[in-house]
Amino acid sequence: MVKDLMNSATGNFFLFAGPCVIEGEEMALEIAGRVSEVARRLDIPYVFKGSYRKANRSRLDSFMGIGDLQALEILKKVKDTYGIPVVTDIHSAEEAAMAARYVDVLQIPAFLCRQTDLLVAAARTGKMVNIKKGQFLSPEAMAFAVQKVRDAGNDDVAVTERGTSFGYYDLVVDFRGFKAMKATGCPVIYDATHSLQQPNQPKGVTGGLPHLIEPMARAAVAAGADGIFIETHQNPAVAKSDGANMLRLDLIEGLLERLTEIRMTINRINELM
Repeated sequence: MVKDLMNSATGNFFLFAGPCVIEGEEMALEIAGRVSEVARRLDIPYVFKGSYRKANRSRLDSFMGIGDLQALEILKKVKDTYGIPVVTDIHSAEEAAMAARYVDVLQIPAFLCRQTDLLVAAARTGKMVNIKKGQFLSPEAMAFAVQKVRDAGNDDVAVTERGTSFGYYDLVVDFRGFKAMKATGCPVIYDATHSLQQPNQPKGVTGGLPHLIEPMARAAVAAGADGIFIETHQNPAVAKSDGANMLRLDLIEGLLERLTEIRMTINRINELM
């Protein structure tokens, strides 16, 4: 899976994109259809992203999902309808085998990136494992999470930068960490939406800075990110999770066009060096 994503004919970055959580079949298919159309035109290898359940919420009354199996079936329908791979989060070792029956990539949430039993269970499914870097970890420390997956017999692994805690209510991205995480031999993905969260707000709802998605994604592509992760929704204002930091769906085409231009420019510069 990693090799397939990395071997774009044009040398473009690959893309993980979709809604934060599966809210229903219609919305998921619409997002997947729109993004896959743009990705094909721009030669961007595309993986549809959607969480079947959100386990990490600020409040007990926050939306967590429409039901695990129902959401997983929708992910499978997206995969079958558009012929694209799909990725979802898992939260416990017991979930790994269940989710692996429906998806191509298992994603380890940032807060759980040190959970050995979770990493090993994900690895043993044989699926690609994408580990999000904990907000509390140095980039160099991700080498140990990666090694757990490899030691469990799976070399199909990637790491994702999603910001580092900075005070109580903010995250920062240290672009030096891209080089450090590339030393693991894994693809490095930049999460352009979660890195712009403003967590732990007093009102109990996570905030965000979506107007910074484009400049941060541009910087990540220029810094050598192999993949870009973007959560997108038709109307983030009414999204049931993470609406404060998602990209509006109608803006994704222009953003991907501009990121592709940057990537092609970087490729040409690298050829001259």
